[in-house]
Amino acid sequence: MSSYGFRQVDVFGSGPLTGNPVAVVHDADDLTDDRMAAFARWTNLSETTFLLAPTDPGADYRVRIWTPGGELPFAGHPTLGTAHAWLEAGGVPAADGVVVQECEVGLVTIDRSTDHLAFAGPPLRRSGRVGTEDLAQVVRALRLTVADVVDAAWVDNGPGWIGVRLADAAAVLAVRPDLAVFGDLKIGVVGPYEPGEHDADVEVRAFVPGIGVPEDPVTGSLNAGLGAWLAGDVLPTRYVASQGTALRRRGRVHVRRDADACVWVGGATTTTLQGHLTLPPG
Repeated sequence: MSSYGFRQVDVFGSGPLTGNPVAVVHDADDLTDDRMAAFARWTNLSETTFLLAPTDPGADYRVRIWTPGGELPFAGHPTLGTAHAWLEAGGVPAADGVVVQECEVGLVTIDRSTDHLAFAGPPLRRSGRVGTEDLAQVVRALRLTVADVVDAAWVDNGPGWIGVRLADAAAVLAVRPDLAVFGDLKIGVVGPYEPGEHDADVEVRAFVPGIGVPEDPVTGSLNAGLGAWLAGDVLPTRYVASQGTALRRRGRVHVRRDADACVWVGGATTTTLQGHLTLPPG
């Protein structure tokens, strides 16, 4: 049996136990793909990550990110939670003020110079309007009509997101998806609050049943994609997204688009569980 350091980190919460937890396994270089996948299924969290020695000389560490349904090339709340866990365990970044993470999409920079960690959203792999056939499946999956959709676009920075704008936050919270219709679709829905109506500017929901996560509590990669699509145009260059309300969470995601059009996504990170994981080899 082998023992590994373990942390479970609450990410994007606005108070205790209000965000999205990620399980982080330290020093996991000797774990096989099958063992990683099995542990991710066992935790039954939206993501479980495994910290490894970097292979890129520009990285502080390497991470592999697993859902109950398989591995992802990138995900946002696991990025922040893993950076938090690595720093808390004594990791020392090579550069002041930032942590550099290596994952399947490449190197991801995490800013640690403010009150909360924030990652630089990777470039969109796919953007632009959603085609007619895809949009028809999207509205069926969300139990909406095409007339309910203000706009829809690909906002894929790795996981494969489609972003859907609705008229307002109330419409977002009213969505009752038909999970059987999704197939491989990964859909994020966003709608604005009226000024002064809420402490956040928009409400966001994320549906990914194809990877074993019917609705994700709070989603960094989606909010990065939505920011790349909407910040500085439909939304301000700096705004706060609420997510998780429908699941009785209170996630708050801080999104900002800088002068170079880079979208930064940040929020609170808090260790809630810490200990050791024991697994047999193989």
